[in-house]
This record gives sequence, C-alpha cells and structure tokens, in this order.
Amino acid sequence: MSKLTIYRHDDAAHALLQSENFTEIQQQLNQVGVVFENWQAAFEIDASHSSDDILNAYDADIKRVQQDGGYQTVDVISLAKSNPAAAELRQKFLFEHTHSEDEVRFFVKGQGLFCLHLDDKVYQVLCQQGDLISVPANTKHWFDMGSDPEFTAIRFFNNEAGWVAQSTESKIANEFPILD
Repeated sequence: MSKLTIYRHDDAAHALLQSENFTEIQQQLNQVGVVFENWQAAFEIDASHSSDDILNAYDADIKRVQQDGGYQTVDVISLAKSNPAAAELRQKFLFEHTHSEDEVRFFVKGQGLFCLHLDDKVYQVLCQQGDLISVPANTKHWFDMGSDPEFTAIRFFNNEAGWVAQSTESKIANEFPILD
C-alpha cells in the first residue's frame, strides 16, 4: 500500500503526518506540485511479458502523460532480486540531488521510496505497484529502492541523456529513514 510520511526537515524522529489513504496522499502531494496517480493495466502482466507488452498495457496513460509533459522518451527498467550490483545501484540514488527535468516514474511491479525536500519539510512517498509519481524539475530529493530491490518501472524523459543528477552536497538524506 502506498504511504506518505511528512517530517520537518530538521526532525526525522517525529512525523507531522502519516497516511496510507490514496486520496489524502494525492491531495498533499498536489499541494506541493507533485503529481501522484494510480493506473490499471489494460491486461494482466506477468514475468513473461516484454517491455513492449508492458508499454502496451499502459498505452493510454503513457500517451496522456507524454502529451501533458512533453516527454520524448519512455522506457522500462527492471531490477531482479539478488542482483549482485544492488548495493552499488542503491547508493547511486541515496543522496540529495536535483534534475533539470521532471523525474517521472510508474511502478509496474515492486516499490520505491521517494524522499522530497520541499522548503522546511521532507515528504517520504512509498510508491507501490500501480503508482505514478512526477517530481518536478529542480526539486531536491533522493530515492531508496531497498537493500534487495525487485521492481519494474516505466520512466519518462525530456532529454536523450536520461537520468542526470546534480548533487546538492547536503547530508540530509542520511538523517531520514530508508526502506530497510
């Protein structure tokens, strides 16, 4: 189940809000400019389906998001359990950074924790299967996939370079809870 936890940026010990209510999560995130949606596949997806099959299963939503956001590139990324590079991949995202474009992810399978540093608050959004999150360009954030991640996600990009992070040099990501 999706979950939102909001903290003051200087107090990771006490949550200001915790919610697993989709409507409340969506409303809280929309108030700070973050899009949060839940999608349903046009047909059931299993491990035998290809990336093209996955894109076809969500075609209408993908086209809508591409048109609304001007995203030129869409791809599917998967990470299997017990991946020997998991620890290294996890570290790649566990520092506060920004992007010059929106970071848009849809979770076909599995989960991920997006942590957004907005003004004097940290919004931790646990995204689960069926969740789309769109983090606006230049938003300070970090991401945790867990110590033994397993997920499939659809990614949207505005530039051909793909995922390019600019570190804020802040240590705030070390102060807040992660997935495990």
